[in-house]
Amino acid sequence: MRLGVALMLLTAAMPASPATTGDWRFRVLLDGREIGIHRYALESAGEGIVLRSEAAFDVRLLYVSVYRYRHEAVERWRGGCLASLESRTDTNGKRIAVTAAVEGGGLAVTRPAGRDLHRGCVMSFAYWDPRILEADRLLNSQTGEFVAVQVAPRGREAVPVRGENLAASGYRISGPGLQVDLWYVDGQWVALEALVKGGRRLRYELL
Repeated sequence: MRLGVALMLLTAAMPASPATTGDWRFRVLLDGREIGIHRYALESAGEGIVLRSEAAFDVRLLYVSVYRYRHEAVERWRGGCLASLESRTDTNGKRIAVTAAVEGGGLAVTRPAGRDLHRGCVMSFAYWDPRILEADRLLNSQTGEFVAVQVAPRGREAVPVRGENLAASGYRISGPGLQVDLWYVDGQWVALEALVKGGRRLRYELL
């Protein structure tokens, strides 16, 4: 899994329905070294909800920038399904744009490789929504690819959250070139760790 793509749970106390508002601000570390921030803001909007995502990563070697990543996305959801998407990504100067909108009973996605129409209810790697654990395919908002995934529970373990070790429920989302571990406390997303290119580990810690 490439570093940029790494840019995506349930507990006994899980709320009966997914959150409709929320704000997650994560410190991002690569092999334990802080490289940036990724923020997600969720808000109600009419009959649906809107998620805004913004990430900025910089990897330096001897004070020289060797990797620069910027990503912005706006996802609009209705009835638990993705209704539209607009994303812009800049990885070391290489820019990618992805858009999606409901069309003909499915979601039409325009990405660098072409245009696809996915039938039925499409979900992205929406880590804030536990229903993604029931999906067998998820849309990558950065690349526009509709990825086949498997989800497996990892059990409960202590996870550092804002200076405290909290008991969290862990899950692993895997697929071709993909391995993402997620942790949730009382139904709230609190941490992420992904295996990226070169066997390095990208970790999100909640601020």
